[in-house]
Amino acid sequence: MATRADAAGTVGAVGVVGPTVADTIREAITSGEFAPNQRLVEAELSQQFGASRAAVRNALAQLATEGLVERIQNRGARVRAVSLAEAIEITEVRMVLEGLCAAKAAERVTEDDRTELREIGAGMQAAVASGDVFGYSDLNRRLHARILAVSGQTTACAVLERLHGQNVRHQFKLAMHPGRPTVSLPQHLAVIEAVCSADAEAAEAAMRTHLRSVIETLPEVDKDRPRRALAGA
Repeated sequence: MATRADAAGTVGAVGVVGPTVADTIREAITSGEFAPNQRLVEAELSQQFGASRAAVRNALAQLATEGLVERIQNRGARVRAVSLAEAIEITEVRMVLEGLCAAKAAERVTEDDRTELREIGAGMQAAVASGDVFGYSDLNRRLHARILAVSGQTTACAVLERLHGQNVRHQFKLAMHPGRPTVSLPQHLAVIEAVCSADAEAAEAAMRTHLRSVIETLPEVDKDRPRRALAGA
């Protein structure tokens, strides 16, 4: 009988596959429930998530290949901590891939996409005006995700999803940095305008400019120690 989070996912009465053990642990890591360098004990995870130890072991092996977990000989597994230098490297890769995706999105954008992107942009402006940092961060995630979806670049999106999981804590620090939304808002609006105008070259340039700003700002916020993780740049 399947446990709550079996290795291959759970199947309900209507045949819907639920989250795997790897999905559940991944979410705990990227949400901040599990902190960097925290030990991941198979017996404890098995009890916490209602899964067999074999399923947990397989999940940890999978997450190690994704760069979220590191396995140490004779000491088990722990959440992998990402250094500032690695966070910058990850963002440099994002700059290339998300620039490509922004250009492709500009080539594929529809009227419905334009409406949604502009609604997100208006929401970001309202969030900055009201000082709603968490709301702005959520809209930031939606914007980046929507541009990736419109781009149709499935390979790039898969790589970016993995990089996002590794870099989520540095992104949170950046999102919480005083004044950051005011800096990034015009950058995001420039991306939206270029994509909606179907200007692929301008869209790529705007996205690269935005992520270059992220790279330049990361060292300033590296000493921040937020209590919970929330993605946003």
